[in-house]
Amino acid sequence: MENETIYILAIESSCDDTSAAVLCNNKKLSNIVATQKIHEEYGGVVPELASRAHQQNIVPVVHQALAKANIDKKQLSAIAFTRGPGLMGSLLVGTSFAKSLSLGLNISLIEVNHMQAHILAHFIEEENSKIPAFPFLAMTISGGHTQIVLVKDYFKMEILGQTLDDAVGEAFDKSAKILGLPYPGGPLIDKYAQLGNPKAFPFPKPKVDGLDFSFSGLKTSILYFTQKHTKENPNFLEDNRDDICASIQYTIIDILMSKIKKAVKQTGVKRVAIGGGVSANSGIRKALFEAEKKHGWETFIPKFEYCTDNAAMIGIVGYLKYKDANFSDQSITAKARYVINE
Repeated sequence: MENETIYILAIESSCDDTSAAVLCNNKKLSNIVATQKIHEEYGGVVPELASRAHQQNIVPVVHQALAKANIDKKQLSAIAFTRGPGLMGSLLVGTSFAKSLSLGLNISLIEVNHMQAHILAHFIEEENSKIPAFPFLAMTISGGHTQIVLVKDYFKMEILGQTLDDAVGEAFDKSAKILGLPYPGGPLIDKYAQLGNPKAFPFPKPKVDGLDFSFSGLKTSILYFTQKHTKENPNFLEDNRDDICASIQYTIIDILMSKIKKAVKQTGVKRVAIGGGVSANSGIRKALFEAEKKHGWETFIPKFEYCTDNAAMIGIVGYLKYKDANFSDQSITAKARYVINE
């Protein structure tokens, strides 16, 4: 198997993006993502609408991934799919499709933990990309998760800390909603933050023991802050948009960086990798590079393509599991809650 050419078709459908990718060993040949615009009018993901959109998107997305990779489905070695965690309705679409296709083609089926995939995306071979050596610390920051993980090997991972309530991506999006910004608001906060003063409005930081996180209190304080000031001045949000966004982003980044610094000190591991949708945030990237220079860390930041939910990261896990002959059978089912080290 060492010199074998392995073609993996990967499917990702954990939330509101339908994605399919083809990998040849650890190299990406295609990575197609269909985003769902329907949720914008609701200000957040509607699970039922998400699963229906996956049903519409999955066949054309898989077809496009195979065509772009210039691979016939008969050449595939295995199909990897996101088993969880995620929205159950969305996961069921990808799981059912992957099982059916693997059965039809009589090829191996490989289940993938979405959170492991965000971490192992760093092992997709790309020109000029750095691959972390073991052990390293992974900070996974997304709309649904916030975790610090000690990665000892591809499939030996220990969660050192995680959010006790809301994820960091949710904190960004809900804060944006409070400010009247359209969904998804996280990228807009990042955009306007670059124009404002990060210390214009100090927001409280939660006191949480160890390496765990909490963002619900911060969201509440932002809500009370806006209510108080708009009562005094109806144009307050419009007049101070950039400074408010900069202050929110500064506070969130400070919370994240204080925990990762603590994790480095606690473990002695100075290799830090980030993943998940929020790792696309320019402020977080800048803070990590500054910490790298100041503290002598080695920092690993994925390409933007691999930050948000995508099938290429599912594919690299599929490839690594294929090499270990770690396959699933047709009795496998989706798991809305799926702990990283289960």
